[in-house]
Formats: sequence, C-alpha cells, structure tokens
Amino acid sequence: MGETVTVRKQKTVKKHTEQKMIIFGILTAAVLLVAAFAPYLTPYDPYGQDLASALLPPGPSHLLGTDRYGRDMLSRVIMGSRTTVYSALLLVAAITVVGSAVGILCGYQGGKLDTILMRVSDIFLAFPGMVFAIAVASVLRGGILNAVIALACISWPKYARIARSQVMAVKNMPYMAAARLSGSTGWKIVRKHVVPNIAGPVIVTAVLDIGTMIMEIAGLSFLGLGAAPPTAEWGSMMSNGRSMLQTCPWVVLSPGCAIFLTVVIFNLAGDTVRDVLDPRQRKR
Repeated sequence: MGETVTVRKQKTVKKHTEQKMIIFGILTAAVLLVAAFAPYLTPYDPYGQDLASALLPPGPSHLLGTDRYGRDMLSRVIMGSRTTVYSALLLVAAITVVGSAVGILCGYQGGKLDTILMRVSDIFLAFPGMVFAIAVASVLRGGILNAVIALACISWPKYARIARSQVMAVKNMPYMAAARLSGSTGWKIVRKHVVPNIAGPVIVTAVLDIGTMIMEIAGLSFLGLGAAPPTAEWGSMMSNGRSMLQTCPWVVLSPGCAIFLTVVIFNLAGDTVRDVLDPRQRKR
C-alpha cells in the first residue's frame, strides 16, 4: 500500500514537472522569438522621432505611450528585447564555456595549474561583483559589448568552481578507472565521461543565471555604462526617463515591466530545468 502511494505521488510530481516544462518552454521560446524578429514586430520605427507626439499617454495609437522624443514605447520595448536578452544569452554562454573549461582543466589535471587558476578565481571572487563590474566597465568606457565583458570578468569563477567540484567527484569513479585502463586518452575521457556527467549542474546554473544577467546588463546601462542612447535597451530606456517617473510614468514602467516579466520567465524556466535534470531538488 505504501509503495503504491509513493509511486502514485512520483507520477503526479513527474506529470506536474512536465506540464511546467511545456508552459515555461513556450514562454521562453516566445521571448526569444520576439527578440529575434523584433524589427518585424514593431508597429512604428523605434528610432523615429516625432516631437509633435512627445509624451503621449498610452492609448489606441500608442499602446504604451511615447517618450520625450515622440518615439513609440511599445516599439522601443520590443526592439530593446533584442539588445538586452541576446546580450544576456551571449554573456551566459561565454562564462559557461570559459568557466567550465577552467574548472574541468583544474579538476582533472590538479597540481600547480589547479592551484594557480583557483587562486586567480579567488581574486575575482574577493571583490563585490557589481562594484567590480562597474569599475571594469568604466575603464572600458562603456558600451554594451564592454558591459558584457565586465560582467564576464566577475561571473566565470562560479562556473569554474562548480565544474571543478563535479570533476573532483567523478574522476575517481570506477568507470573512469576502466576508461583509463582501456587506453583512452585524457581528452577522450573528458569528452565522453567527464562532460556528460557534470553537464546537469552547469546547465541548471546557466539557465538560472540568464535572468540575473539581464538585470545586471540593464543595471550597467541604467548607470550609463552599457548601451548608449539612442540604442533601444531596457536599462538605458529607464535611465533616460527616470526624471519623468512622476509626470510620465509609462516611460519608465514600460521597460521596467519588460525586465520584470522576462526575468520571471527565465527564473521559472530555470527552476523547471533544475527539477528535470536533478529530481532530488524537486519540492515535495
């Protein structure tokens, strides 16, 4: 009887997880498609100025209103999704690959190389993340690409630590010893046995980091260290309209809500991916 209840509960949890995966997969795909086809989805030119229509409130002709230059806010929010979302995806992809490669190298080889690279990562982790990113972006004189580089400098050590700990856990397993005895080279062992076994935690961390990176890129742009006007980028748009928050709140709230909704979608998608790849983390 107890086993039957347990099996039934496991099936219910699995079904619920699959439903969440479908829902958040669709929402994530929708965000990515909007970003990919942004130029074709905007009802107006996101960079076209019309001072006669400046600061119009939301209405039938401009669903999210217009900014101080008469630019349609809906069009700029849609176009801004391409800059913000794909910058975050590029950043997460870069730090995942670089950090994981460093972690695998350190965990598998060990020795002095492990000591040196881990001490380097400790140096990066010793500074407050966003403060360090602001300093690096300031030295690089701003720009969306430099903002991505600045955030990459502070973010890769986390992936190196995760990958290294996972490699240390699996490299002494019996199947690893069997692979060595079979004559497999180090590269082949890493490719066929190490990477597949550590991919789960790394992928989960990467997906959960997308929302965080969206906020940090928007934060640097808000401070003037990311995308420069007139580029449509959510953080920069909020910065340009912050002085009108009380008089024309739609200028700030439109990109702000876009950031909020996008981050929520990616965070919930990350939680679902974690449930799928690591059933031990499922809420009971």
